[in-house]
Amino acid sequence: MKKITPNPPSATLFTLAPDITPETLLIQASETLASFNAMTTDLAFELEGAHRHKLLATQQLVVLGELLVERVLVLTQDTQTFQ
Repeated sequence: MKKITPNPPSATLFTLAPDITPETLLIQASETLASFNAMTTDLAFELEGAHRHKLLATQQLVVLGELLVERVLVLTQDTQTFQ
């Protein structure tokens, strides 16, 4: 009698297509951070005390990430304009 053994799960959970442009990746990262920003802001106003303060600090880090990604996106677009 043969014993059926399942295939082991892949170590990769998410993958990205290799031909995605850097601009598209930056846009997706920006939109993901914007969504995370909205979620943390909404949740922070449902909390009080230390938990609220921690979530607002997290939200500030998300905004910083948004600013960094947006700057790189603008620089990328400016570079493409001059080429």
